[in-house]
Amino acid sequence: MKPLQLWPAAQRRQLVGVFTDIDDTLTTEGAVTADALRALAALHGAGLHVIPITGRPAGWSEPFARDWPVDAIVAENGAVALIHSSTGAAPGLRKIYQQDDALRSANYARMQRVARRIVEEIPGANVSTDSPGRETDIAIDHSEFVHLPPQAIAQVVKLMRAEGLNATVSSIHINGWIGEHNKLAGARWIVRELFGRELDAEIGRWVYVGDSTNDVLMFEHFPHSVGVANIRRFEAELSHPPEYVTPSERGAGFAEVAQAILSAGRS
Repeated sequence: MKPLQLWPAAQRRQLVGVFTDIDDTLTTEGAVTADALRALAALHGAGLHVIPITGRPAGWSEPFARDWPVDAIVAENGAVALIHSSTGAAPGLRKIYQQDDALRSANYARMQRVARRIVEEIPGANVSTDSPGRETDIAIDHSEFVHLPPQAIAQVVKLMRAEGLNATVSSIHINGWIGEHNKLAGARWIVRELFGRELDAEIGRWVYVGDSTNDVLMFEHFPHSVGVANIRRFEAELSHPPEYVTPSERGAGFAEVAQAILSAGRS
């Protein structure tokens, strides 16, 4: 991982948009700080597309999608998107899914059985406190309000995969879901839905910002990728680290990314 200051200005100048993780990338100690919010507003105000993409649930994401200066939020690791709209159940938001109602219902019931098994069989494992807002996945807390040791995290991942679920570890949760979606698929989907374009054709004009092993797929595929400094806690586990790393952690690090982009100007 190279220092952020080595990111060439010519590359920054070509960007059209920013994808970013939320937890421990935009947030600091669980809250989105003023510097991170100012950074979102500055990027959006400069005409860049800004799309957080997170493992958090759709219900948790709704107020942020409504209030933040972003184009949309893609939640539950690519399964659900919340888009600004004049119609929809939530004022100002439209919710769209990658799976139809019947499939989501069947998958939900199956995943709840897996969650119960994890809680029963793995000491200390509990579902995340944001689980009531989840529609397409399950989450086990490992660092938000409880602490699971690495061996227990590995057990959870193993059990999820043995039950046929995808599993990934973020900075706070272990997420499990059924389906082909993931953060990268979600990014491709939302660019198609919002702009009618193919992300892969222009991926060199986007940057991804993240902080954990849950972001490895994005780091691997985005030519421009940045980890906020707290990613160093996962450095040994990253099969594909980000290209650059910020001097500061969490929200302050994201603000540094925004400043780096904006200081290069626009082409």
